[in-house]
Amino acid sequence: MYDYVNAKIGHNPSFVWRSIFSARRIVCTGARWKIGNDMNISIFEAPWLSNVGCISGVGQSSDVIQHSRVNLLIDHNNSIWNYPLISYYFDQTVVHDILRTPMFRQVQEDQLIWRLEKNGQYSVKSTYHLCTENIADNSHLYRVGNWGNIWKLKVPSKVKNLIWRICRGCLTTRARLLDKGVNCTSLCAMCDESYEDTSHVFFDCPRARNVWQHSLLSSKVVSVMQNSNTAAEIIFTLLHELPSGQAEQFATLLWSVWKTCNLRVWECYG
Repeated sequence: MYDYVNAKIGHNPSFVWRSIFSARRIVCTGARWKIGNDMNISIFEAPWLSNVGCISGVGQSSDVIQHSRVNLLIDHNNSIWNYPLISYYFDQTVVHDILRTPMFRQVQEDQLIWRLEKNGQYSVKSTYHLCTENIADNSHLYRVGNWGNIWKLKVPSKVKNLIWRICRGCLTTRARLLDKGVNCTSLCAMCDESYEDTSHVFFDCPRARNVWQHSLLSSKVVSVMQNSNTAAEIIFTLLHELPSGQAEQFATLLWSVWKTCNLRVWECYG
């Protein structure tokens, strides 16, 4: 592990080594030194602090110990941190972080452990969470809305999944298929007149409007439709404002509209 963290890519790396090396950033982000004999751990640019930080650029006095190991900072007679020495070289923030870092005197040699698991062992699950939550930029995937209102509905899972796909913008409407390069018509399968996106299928299509007008939710749905721009906005607003029973009725009607649309496609091309 230590050799991998400090390895270089080399002048003529193989495909396998390039692939392994490319994951080093992730490994280094999730790894932390467990302090033992302190002979391997550099004071600077090594993840040994309890807050998973590295000490870097702490002032000119640090030049004196630039290439020293962590054992320099320990009072070995008492097995504690050497506070006078640490406070001399580092500012108070770093001093605080160092003093909070535990030493494991029962460990014979310094060990690189996987900090995301209690047993210190690497796992794919914790690495996945590290990548999705801390490393990868997922901001472009974020969608505004109270998603909890979808999952707490007392309706079949297939209905909740449908609503989730509508609001995420990944429902397989013809607009979505065309965007993905599928060769198909853009016209709505139910009315065969307008561009088939989620807003049209569930709220603008004459057949969909007929469903809402004949439901007990007619006035509320029409009111929200007039003040919202997208299907997701309409759905999130109604799930927030409707009582639980009516919200579940609304969700079920969304499923019925989508099922009718799919049956129409099946009749035409099945």
